[in-house]
Amino acid sequence: MKLKNASAAFALLGASALVLTGCAAAPEAEPTASETETSAAPTLDYLACAVSDEGSWNDKSFNESVYDGLMKAQTELGVQVAEAESNSAEDFAPNLQAMVDQACDITFAVGFNLVADVNAAAAANPEVQFVTIDGWSEGNANLKPVTYAMNQSSYLAGYLAAAYSTTKVVGTYGGLQIPAVTDFMDGFYYGAMAYAAETGTDVKVVGWDAKAQAGQFIGNFTPNSGESKAIAAALINDGADVIFPVGGDQFGAVSEAIKEAGVEAVMIGVDKDIALTSPEYASMVLTSAEKRMTNAVYDIIADLSAGGTFSGDAYVGTLANGGTGLSPLYEFESKVSDEVKARLAELEAGIISGEIDPLK
Repeated sequence: MKLKNASAAFALLGASALVLTGCAAAPEAEPTASETETSAAPTLDYLACAVSDEGSWNDKSFNESVYDGLMKAQTELGVQVAEAESNSAEDFAPNLQAMVDQACDITFAVGFNLVADVNAAAAANPEVQFVTIDGWSEGNANLKPVTYAMNQSSYLAGYLAAAYSTTKVVGTYGGLQIPAVTDFMDGFYYGAMAYAAETGTDVKVVGWDAKAQAGQFIGNFTPNSGESKAIAAALINDGADVIFPVGGDQFGAVSEAIKEAGVEAVMIGVDKDIALTSPEYASMVLTSAEKRMTNAVYDIIADLSAGGTFSGDAYVGTLANGGTGLSPLYEFESKVSDEVKARLAELEAGIISGEIDPLK
Protein backbone atom coordinates (compact mmCIF):
# COMPACT_ATOMS: atom_id res chain seq x y z
CA MET A 1 0.00 0.00 0.00
CA LYS A 2 1.31 3.42 -0.94
CA LEU A 3 -0.01 6.75 0.33
CA LYS A 4 0.01 9.66 -2.05
CA ASN A 5 0.14 12.79 0.09
CA ALA A 6 1.33 13.95 3.46
CA SER A 7 -2.10 14.20 5.05
CA ALA A 8 -2.95 10.68 3.92
CA ALA A 9 0.35 9.28 5.13
CA PHE A 10 -0.16 10.71 8.61
CA ALA A 11 -3.81 9.76 8.57
CA LEU A 12 -3.03 6.07 8.59
CA LEU A 13 -0.77 6.51 11.61
CA GLY A 14 -3.73 7.57 13.73
CA ALA A 15 -6.42 10.16 14.03
CA SER A 16 -4.33 12.27 16.36
CA ALA A 17 -1.63 12.56 13.71
CA LEU A 18 -3.84 13.95 10.96
CA VAL A 19 -2.23 16.84 9.11
CA LEU A 20 -4.39 19.92 8.67
CA THR A 21 -3.66 21.65 5.38
CA GLY A 22 -3.74 25.40 4.80
CA CYS A 23 -1.69 28.44 3.86
CA ALA A 24 0.51 29.56 6.77
CA ALA A 25 2.59 32.73 6.85
CA ALA A 26 6.35 32.55 7.31
CA PRO A 27 7.40 33.07 10.97
CA GLU A 28 8.96 36.42 10.23
CA ALA A 29 6.03 37.92 8.31
CA GLU A 30 2.31 38.46 8.74
CA PRO A 31 0.08 37.32 5.87
CA THR A 32 -1.13 40.00 3.49
CA ALA A 33 -4.81 40.60 2.88
CA SER A 34 -4.65 38.83 -0.49
CA GLU A 35 -2.89 35.84 1.08
CA THR A 36 -5.59 35.62 3.73
CA GLU A 37 -8.36 35.80 1.15
CA THR A 38 -6.89 32.96 -0.93
CA SER A 39 -6.09 30.61 1.98
CA ALA A 40 -7.50 27.11 2.02
CA ALA A 41 -10.96 26.40 3.40
CA PRO A 42 -11.24 25.87 7.18
CA THR A 43 -10.51 22.26 8.07
CA LEU A 44 -13.59 20.11 8.71
CA ASP A 45 -13.77 17.17 11.06
CA TYR A 46 -14.57 14.85 8.16
CA LEU A 47 -12.28 12.18 6.68
CA ALA A 48 -12.83 11.27 3.04
CA CYS A 49 -10.90 8.26 1.78
CA ALA A 50 -10.30 6.31 -1.42
CA VAL A 51 -8.71 3.06 -2.57
CA SER A 52 -7.51 2.82 -6.16
CA ASP A 53 -7.87 0.04 -8.66
CA GLU A 54 -4.63 -1.48 -9.94
CA GLY A 55 -2.29 1.20 -11.22
CA SER A 56 -1.60 4.63 -9.84
CA TRP A 57 -3.54 7.75 -8.97
CA ASN A 58 -1.96 9.48 -11.98
CA ASP A 59 -3.19 6.93 -14.52
CA LYS A 60 -4.73 9.65 -16.74
CA SER A 61 -8.00 7.77 -16.36
CA PHE A 62 -10.57 6.76 -13.76
CA ASN A 63 -8.20 6.45 -10.78
CA GLU A 64 -6.93 9.98 -11.38
CA SER A 65 -10.44 11.34 -11.84
CA VAL A 66 -11.47 10.06 -8.41
CA TYR A 67 -8.26 11.33 -6.85
CA ASP A 68 -8.90 14.76 -8.37
CA GLY A 69 -12.32 14.79 -6.71
CA LEU A 70 -10.76 13.90 -3.38
CA MET A 71 -8.17 16.66 -3.70
CA LYS A 72 -10.80 19.19 -4.78
CA ALA A 73 -12.83 18.35 -1.68
CA GLN A 74 -9.76 18.76 0.50
CA THR A 75 -8.91 22.16 -1.00
CA GLU A 76 -12.38 23.66 -1.37
CA LEU A 77 -14.28 22.04 1.50
CA GLY A 78 -11.48 21.61 4.03
CA VAL A 79 -12.08 17.89 4.57
CA GLN A 80 -9.22 15.64 5.61
CA VAL A 81 -8.22 12.84 3.23
CA ALA A 82 -6.59 9.44 3.27
CA GLU A 83 -6.01 7.23 0.26
CA ALA A 84 -4.16 4.13 -0.81
CA GLU A 85 -2.91 2.90 -4.18
CA SER A 86 -3.42 -0.74 -5.09
CA ASN A 87 -0.57 -2.30 -7.05
CA SER A 88 -2.42 -5.59 -7.50
CA ALA A 89 -5.74 -7.24 -6.68
CA GLU A 90 -4.17 -8.59 -3.49
CA ASP A 91 -4.03 -5.00 -2.19
CA PHE A 92 -7.77 -4.33 -2.43
CA ALA A 93 -8.95 -5.97 0.81
CA PRO A 94 -6.10 -4.76 3.05
CA ASN A 95 -6.32 -1.23 1.63
CA LEU A 96 -10.06 -1.12 2.34
CA GLN A 97 -9.45 -2.47 5.84
CA ALA A 98 -6.87 0.26 6.40
CA MET A 99 -9.55 2.84 5.64
CA VAL A 100 -11.94 1.12 8.05
CA ASP A 101 -9.26 1.09 10.75
CA GLN A 102 -8.68 4.80 10.20
CA ALA A 103 -12.40 5.49 10.82
CA CYS A 104 -12.97 7.17 7.46
CA ASP A 105 -16.33 8.90 7.17
CA ILE A 106 -16.64 7.79 3.53
CA THR A 107 -14.45 5.47 1.46
CA PHE A 108 -14.50 5.34 -2.34
CA ALA A 109 -13.51 2.03 -3.95
CA VAL A 110 -12.43 2.80 -7.50
CA GLY A 111 -13.32 0.43 -10.29
CA PHE A 112 -15.23 -2.69 -11.25
CA ASN A 113 -12.41 -4.90 -9.98
CA LEU A 114 -13.03 -3.88 -6.34
CA VAL A 115 -16.72 -4.86 -6.35
CA ALA A 116 -16.31 -8.13 -4.42
CA ASP A 117 -13.92 -6.65 -1.86
CA VAL A 118 -15.89 -3.48 -1.18
CA ASN A 119 -19.12 -5.46 -0.80
CA ALA A 120 -17.36 -7.74 1.67
CA ALA A 121 -16.00 -4.72 3.55
CA ALA A 122 -19.45 -3.11 3.63
CA ALA A 123 -21.08 -6.30 4.89
CA ALA A 124 -18.46 -6.72 7.63
CA ASN A 125 -18.71 -3.06 8.69
CA PRO A 126 -22.38 -2.03 8.42
CA GLU A 127 -21.73 1.22 10.34
CA VAL A 128 -19.12 2.37 7.79
CA GLN A 129 -20.10 4.21 4.59
CA PHE A 130 -18.66 3.15 1.23
CA VAL A 131 -19.01 4.17 -2.42
CA THR A 132 -18.26 1.82 -5.30
CA ILE A 133 -17.23 3.48 -8.57
CA ASP A 134 -18.35 1.43 -11.59
CA GLY A 135 -19.66 -1.25 -9.24
CA TRP A 136 -22.83 -2.33 -7.51
CA SER A 137 -24.16 -3.19 -4.09
CA GLU A 138 -25.01 -6.75 -3.16
CA GLY A 139 -27.77 -5.60 -0.82
CA ASN A 140 -25.56 -3.48 1.46
CA ALA A 141 -27.42 -0.32 2.55
CA ASN A 142 -24.09 1.31 3.46
CA LEU A 143 -22.67 0.98 -0.07
CA LYS A 144 -23.55 3.58 -2.73
CA PRO A 145 -22.93 2.63 -6.38
CA VAL A 146 -21.72 5.31 -8.79
CA THR A 147 -22.22 4.27 -12.39
CA TYR A 148 -22.32 5.98 -15.76
CA ALA A 149 -24.36 5.62 -18.92
CA MET A 150 -21.22 5.83 -21.03
CA ASN A 151 -23.07 4.51 -24.05
CA GLN A 152 -24.67 7.97 -24.29
CA SER A 153 -21.56 10.10 -24.83
CA SER A 154 -19.87 7.24 -26.70
CA TYR A 155 -22.79 7.18 -29.15
CA LEU A 156 -22.03 10.81 -29.95
CA ALA A 157 -18.32 9.93 -30.23
CA GLY A 158 -19.12 7.11 -32.67
CA TYR A 159 -21.27 9.37 -34.82
CA LEU A 160 -18.55 12.02 -34.85
CA ALA A 161 -15.88 9.42 -35.63
CA ALA A 162 -17.80 8.11 -38.63
CA ALA A 163 -18.46 11.65 -39.88
CA TYR A 164 -14.80 12.65 -39.50
CA SER A 165 -13.29 9.49 -40.94
CA THR A 166 -12.04 9.62 -44.51
CA THR A 167 -11.72 5.83 -44.83
CA LYS A 168 -15.12 5.31 -43.19
CA VAL A 169 -13.53 2.64 -41.05
CA VAL A 170 -13.40 3.36 -37.31
CA GLY A 171 -12.05 1.15 -34.57
CA THR A 172 -12.37 0.47 -30.86
CA TYR A 173 -10.89 -1.98 -28.39
CA GLY A 174 -10.94 -2.46 -24.63
CA GLY A 175 -8.97 -3.36 -21.55
CA LEU A 176 -11.20 -6.16 -20.27
CA GLN A 177 -14.54 -7.41 -21.56
CA ILE A 178 -16.58 -6.11 -18.63
CA PRO A 179 -19.73 -3.94 -18.68
CA ALA A 180 -17.87 -0.80 -17.57
CA VAL A 181 -15.76 -1.10 -20.74
CA THR A 182 -18.16 -2.52 -23.29
CA ASP A 183 -20.72 0.17 -22.47
CA PHE A 184 -18.38 2.67 -24.14
CA MET A 185 -17.80 0.35 -27.08
CA ASP A 186 -21.49 -0.40 -27.61
CA GLY A 187 -22.39 3.27 -27.76
CA PHE A 188 -19.51 3.97 -30.14
CA TYR A 189 -20.60 1.15 -32.45
CA TYR A 190 -24.24 2.23 -32.60
CA GLY A 191 -23.33 5.89 -33.04
CA ALA A 192 -21.18 5.05 -36.05
CA MET A 193 -23.99 2.89 -37.44
CA ALA A 194 -26.45 5.77 -36.94
CA TYR A 195 -24.27 7.99 -39.13
CA ALA A 196 -24.14 5.24 -41.76
CA ALA A 197 -27.93 4.83 -41.74
CA GLU A 198 -28.62 8.57 -41.88
CA THR A 199 -26.22 9.35 -44.69
CA GLY A 200 -26.38 6.13 -46.69
CA THR A 201 -22.63 5.80 -46.25
CA ASP A 202 -20.95 2.43 -45.82
CA VAL A 203 -19.23 2.63 -42.42
CA LYS A 204 -17.32 -0.24 -40.82
CA VAL A 205 -16.47 -0.62 -37.13
CA VAL A 206 -13.47 -2.85 -36.45
CA GLY A 207 -12.38 -4.18 -33.08
CA TRP A 208 -15.90 -4.61 -31.68
CA ASP A 209 -19.20 -6.04 -32.85
CA ALA A 210 -21.86 -4.81 -30.43
CA LYS A 211 -24.48 -7.23 -31.70
CA ALA A 212 -22.23 -10.27 -31.27
CA GLN A 213 -20.54 -8.79 -28.18
CA ALA A 214 -17.18 -9.86 -29.57
CA GLY A 215 -14.01 -7.94 -30.20
CA GLN A 216 -10.46 -7.05 -29.24
CA PHE A 217 -9.26 -6.70 -25.62
CA ILE A 218 -5.84 -6.15 -24.08
CA GLY A 219 -6.59 -8.42 -21.12
CA ASN A 220 -5.72 -5.80 -18.50
CA PHE A 221 -5.47 -2.05 -17.96
CA THR A 222 -1.68 -1.78 -18.05
CA PRO A 223 -0.93 1.67 -19.51
CA ASN A 224 0.41 1.72 -23.06
CA SER A 225 1.27 -1.96 -23.19
CA GLY A 226 2.80 -3.72 -26.15
CA GLU A 227 -0.45 -5.65 -26.60
CA SER A 228 -2.39 -2.39 -26.75
CA LYS A 229 -0.08 -1.01 -29.42
CA ALA A 230 -0.35 -4.25 -31.41
CA ILE A 231 -4.16 -4.12 -31.37
CA ALA A 232 -4.16 -0.46 -32.40
CA ALA A 233 -1.75 -1.26 -35.25
CA ALA A 234 -4.01 -4.09 -36.40
CA LEU A 235 -7.04 -1.80 -36.46
CA ILE A 236 -5.08 0.76 -38.48
CA ASN A 237 -4.06 -2.02 -40.86
CA ASP A 238 -7.78 -2.79 -41.25
CA GLY A 239 -8.29 0.79 -42.43
CA ALA A 240 -9.34 2.53 -39.22
CA ASP A 241 -8.39 6.20 -39.09
CA VAL A 242 -10.29 6.99 -35.87
CA ILE A 243 -9.53 4.77 -32.86
CA PHE A 244 -11.33 4.64 -29.50
CA PRO A 245 -9.18 2.76 -26.93
CA VAL A 246 -11.23 1.95 -23.82
CA GLY A 247 -8.59 0.73 -21.42
CA GLY A 248 -7.33 3.58 -19.29
CA ASP A 249 -4.22 5.34 -20.54
CA GLN A 250 -3.60 3.74 -23.94
CA PHE A 251 -3.04 7.01 -25.76
CA GLY A 252 0.72 6.66 -25.96
CA ALA A 253 0.33 3.19 -27.48
CA VAL A 254 -2.22 4.38 -30.04
CA SER A 255 -0.22 7.48 -30.97
CA GLU A 256 2.89 5.34 -31.52
CA ALA A 257 0.94 2.91 -33.70
CA ILE A 258 -0.39 5.80 -35.79
CA LYS A 259 3.04 7.37 -36.21
CA GLU A 260 4.68 4.08 -37.14
CA ALA A 261 1.96 3.34 -39.69
CA GLY A 262 2.52 6.75 -41.27
CA VAL A 263 -1.20 7.41 -41.68
CA GLU A 264 -3.46 10.38 -41.02
CA ALA A 265 -5.40 9.01 -38.05
CA VAL A 266 -6.76 10.29 -34.74
CA MET A 267 -8.02 8.84 -31.50
CA ILE A 268 -10.87 9.51 -29.10
CA GLY A 269 -10.06 9.78 -25.39
CA VAL A 270 -11.90 8.10 -22.54
CA ASP A 271 -12.76 9.05 -18.95
CA LYS A 272 -11.01 12.46 -18.92
CA ASP A 273 -10.61 15.34 -21.37
CA ILE A 274 -7.42 13.83 -22.77
CA ALA A 275 -6.47 16.73 -25.06
CA LEU A 276 -6.51 18.95 -21.97
CA THR A 277 -4.97 16.62 -19.39
CA SER A 278 -2.40 15.07 -21.75
CA PRO A 279 -1.56 17.92 -24.15
CA GLU A 280 1.24 15.89 -25.72
CA TYR A 281 -1.51 13.97 -27.54
CA ALA A 282 -3.77 16.95 -28.32
CA SER A 283 -2.93 17.01 -32.03
CA MET A 284 -4.27 13.44 -32.31
CA VAL A 285 -7.30 13.63 -30.00
CA LEU A 286 -10.52 14.37 -31.89
CA THR A 287 -12.54 14.51 -28.65
CA SER A 288 -13.02 12.46 -25.48
CA ALA A 289 -15.99 10.64 -23.97
CA GLU A 290 -15.73 11.90 -20.41
CA LYS A 291 -16.73 9.92 -17.35
CA ARG A 292 -16.86 12.82 -14.93
CA MET A 293 -16.05 10.98 -11.72
CA THR A 294 -14.36 14.03 -10.21
CA ASN A 295 -17.75 15.77 -10.04
CA ALA A 296 -19.51 12.80 -8.43
CA VAL A 297 -16.81 12.28 -5.80
CA TYR A 298 -16.76 15.97 -4.89
CA ASP A 299 -20.56 16.28 -4.78
CA ILE A 300 -20.97 13.23 -2.54
CA ILE A 301 -18.33 14.48 -0.11
CA ALA A 302 -19.75 18.02 -0.17
CA ASP A 303 -23.23 16.77 0.71
CA LEU A 304 -22.18 14.38 3.48
CA SER A 305 -19.57 16.65 5.06
CA ALA A 306 -22.25 19.36 5.33
CA GLY A 307 -24.53 17.06 7.27
CA GLY A 308 -26.37 15.33 4.45
CA THR A 309 -27.88 11.89 4.89
CA PHE A 310 -26.08 8.95 3.31
CA SER A 311 -28.10 6.92 0.83
CA GLY A 312 -27.29 3.61 -0.80
CA ASP A 313 -29.26 4.68 -3.87
CA ALA A 314 -27.19 4.60 -7.04
CA TYR A 315 -25.85 7.72 -8.73
CA VAL A 316 -25.97 7.34 -12.52
CA GLY A 317 -24.00 9.83 -14.59
CA THR A 318 -25.82 10.76 -17.80
CA LEU A 319 -25.83 13.43 -20.49
CA ALA A 320 -28.79 14.99 -18.71
CA ASN A 321 -27.05 15.49 -15.36
CA GLY A 322 -23.63 16.25 -16.81
CA GLY A 323 -22.09 13.06 -15.47
CA THR A 324 -20.81 12.30 -18.95
CA GLY A 325 -20.35 14.22 -22.19
CA LEU A 326 -17.98 14.94 -25.04
CA SER A 327 -14.95 17.17 -24.58
CA PRO A 328 -14.41 20.25 -26.78
CA LEU A 329 -12.94 19.68 -30.23
CA TYR A 330 -10.03 22.06 -29.62
CA GLU A 331 -7.65 21.76 -32.61
CA PHE A 332 -10.34 19.93 -34.61
CA GLU A 333 -12.99 22.63 -34.22
CA SER A 334 -12.47 23.88 -37.78
CA LYS A 335 -12.20 20.35 -39.17
CA VAL A 336 -15.71 19.31 -38.18
CA SER A 337 -18.52 20.88 -40.17
CA ASP A 338 -21.21 23.03 -38.61
CA GLU A 339 -23.73 20.52 -39.96
CA VAL A 340 -22.15 17.68 -37.99
CA LYS A 341 -21.89 19.81 -34.85
CA ALA A 342 -25.56 20.72 -35.12
CA ARG A 343 -26.50 17.09 -35.62
CA LEU A 344 -24.51 16.07 -32.54
CA ALA A 345 -26.47 18.62 -30.52
CA GLU A 346 -29.72 17.16 -31.87
CA LEU A 347 -28.61 13.64 -31.05
CA GLU A 348 -27.67 14.67 -27.50
CA ALA A 349 -31.09 16.25 -27.02
CA GLY A 350 -32.73 13.12 -28.40
CA ILE A 351 -30.84 10.84 -26.01
CA ILE A 352 -31.72 13.07 -23.05
CA SER A 353 -35.40 13.13 -24.00
CA GLY A 354 -35.48 9.38 -24.53
CA GLU A 355 -36.32 9.63 -28.22
CA ILE A 356 -32.98 8.04 -29.16
CA ASP A 357 -31.73 4.79 -27.68
CA PRO A 358 -27.91 4.81 -27.82
CA LEU A 359 -27.86 1.02 -27.72
CA LYS A 360 -29.75 0.53 -30.98
